[in-house]
Amino acid sequence: MNRKTLVLAAAMGLLAPVLAACGDTEGGSGDGDAIVVGTTDRFTASKEDGPAPLDPAWAYDVGTWNILRQTVQTLMVQPRGDGEPVPEAAESCGFTDAGNERYSCTLRDGLKFSNGDAITAEDVKFSIERAISLEGDSGVFALLSTVDTVETQGDREVIFHLKSADATFPYKLSTPVAGIVNADDYDKGKLREGFEVDGSGPYTLEGEVKGDTLVRATFTKNPSYKGALEVKNDKVEMVSYESAEAMGEALKKGDIDMATRTMSPEQIQEFGNATDGEIELVESPGLEIRYLAFNTEAPTVKDRAVRQAMAQIINRSELVGNVYGSQAEPLFSLVPAGITGHSNAFFNEYGDPDVAEARELLQEAGVTTPVKLTLHYTHDHYGPAAKTEFEQLSKQLNDSGLFETDIKSETWNKFKTAAQKGKYDVYGMGWFPDYPDADAFTAPFLDEDNFLNSPYANSRIIKELIPESRRQADRLSASDSLTAIQDIVARDVPVIPLWQGKQYVAARDGVTGTAYALNSSSSLQLWELERGVSG
Repeated sequence: MNRKTLVLAAAMGLLAPVLAACGDTEGGSGDGDAIVVGTTDRFTASKEDGPAPLDPAWAYDVGTWNILRQTVQTLMVQPRGDGEPVPEAAESCGFTDAGNERYSCTLRDGLKFSNGDAITAEDVKFSIERAISLEGDSGVFALLSTVDTVETQGDREVIFHLKSADATFPYKLSTPVAGIVNADDYDKGKLREGFEVDGSGPYTLEGEVKGDTLVRATFTKNPSYKGALEVKNDKVEMVSYESAEAMGEALKKGDIDMATRTMSPEQIQEFGNATDGEIELVESPGLEIRYLAFNTEAPTVKDRAVRQAMAQIINRSELVGNVYGSQAEPLFSLVPAGITGHSNAFFNEYGDPDVAEARELLQEAGVTTPVKLTLHYTHDHYGPAAKTEFEQLSKQLNDSGLFETDIKSETWNKFKTAAQKGKYDVYGMGWFPDYPDADAFTAPFLDEDNFLNSPYANSRIIKELIPESRRQADRLSASDSLTAIQDIVARDVPVIPLWQGKQYVAARDGVTGTAYALNSSSSLQLWELERGVSG
C-alpha cells in the first residue's frame, strides 16, 4: 500500500512532513526494546582536529548538537511545531526592559542533573560564562556575543545583561552552547575531552567508542528530567555508519528502525516510491543550505571580480536538477526561503548565468584567464551526492573557458579544521541554522568571530546592520536591514549560496512520531519516537 499525508505546520508558513508508505513489520533490533536510529554523522575526537567534540562550549555542527539536545538541558527550547522558543529548564523567561537588553529567567523548581545534584541559577551562570570565556575554536561562543554580564538572584532567577539589544536572544538560549552543565564535571578553564556528556536533559548518554570514534550512542530516559518535553520512549540507540549505503541496507534488514541524515538522492527516491509498505519516508521543508565559501585573502580569489565571475557563471537550476532533482531548490541568498527577511539578492545582482558577463568582469579587473582553482569539499558529512555536486560545479566553471578547476575531498574532521585555518581558497559547506531566524543565516557568517574564521569583514554589516536587525522584536520590521546585508554579500561575494534542501527520515513501519523527529533546523527530537500499531 502507498499512502501520503499532508499536515499543516504551526509556524513560518512551512508545510509539515509528507509521509509515504505503510505496512506491517516487527521494527528494528537493538538492546531490548530500544528504538535504533542510523546516521552518517561521524563523531571523532583527536588532539589535531578537536579533542572535545561533545563539550557544549566547543560543539558546533548538526551532528554533535543532535547528541547534546538529547542530554543537556537549555533554558529555552523550540516548540514541537516550531515557532518562537518556549521555556524548558526555565519556568518563565522574558525581557524586562523596553530596549531588549535585560533578559530574566526563573528556573523550574526541583531541577536536577542526572546524577541527582540540584540545579541552581549559579549553575546557569557558570555554564554561560564558561562557554564565553573558553572561546572554542569552533566559534560557537559567538552565539553568546551579546551577553555582557550574568547575574543571579536567589537559587532560581538568572538575569542576562546584554551589551546591545538582541531580540533573538531567546533563540540563542535554546541552542546547546547555552546548555546547563555541572561544575563538578566541566572545568571552567578547559574543554572536556572525549565523548562523556552529563546534563539534565531528557536522556543520559552511554557511548561505544572504537579508537577515537563514537560509533554508537545509547540514550536512556533520564528519571531526574524535569522540563517541557514529553519523552515517549525509554531508550534510543544512535548508530553511526560510514556511508549512506550501509545505513540504507541496515534499515532494509531491520537492524535499525529509522535512517536520518544523510541519505543519498537515490535512496530517498527509492524509499519514497516503495509500495511494499515496510518503510515510510517522511519529507518536510528544510532550512539547510549549501554554499561555496572563500578565503578572501587567498591570492587566487582575493580579487572580488574572480568571485563575482563565479557567481555569474554558476547555474543553480542545472546543478540542482542534475544532482538532487526535486529534493532541493536553487538558492540566491544566505537567508533561505521560508524565513522572514529572505531576498533573492544574488539573482537580483547577476540574473541568469552569463559567461559573457563573467568574462567582462574579469577583463575589467585585469584578471588573467583561465583562473586556476581547487574546489575543496568533504565526502563524509553532507551526503554521498557531494562528489557529484562538485564535479558539476567544476564542469560549469571549466566549460566557461574562464576557469580551470579541479576538486579535492577530505574527511569532515580534517576538512572543517583546515577550512577554519584558511588552508582552502574556495570550499563547499552546508549550514543548518542554529534557530529559525534570519539572524542565524547572517551573523554566524559575517559578524566578528564568525564560525568560518573568514577574513572578510564589512564594517557596515558588523557595526550597523546586524545590531539594527536585532533591535526589532517584530522580525518583519528587521527586513530592511536584512535585505541590505544580503545585497552587500551579493556584491562582495564572500560566499556563493547554491541551494536549499528538503529534509528526510525513513523509518520502518511500527515506529511513530517520525513526523516530529526533525524540526525545521534539522534538530533530532528523539523523545518524539515510540513504537505504535502497524498501519
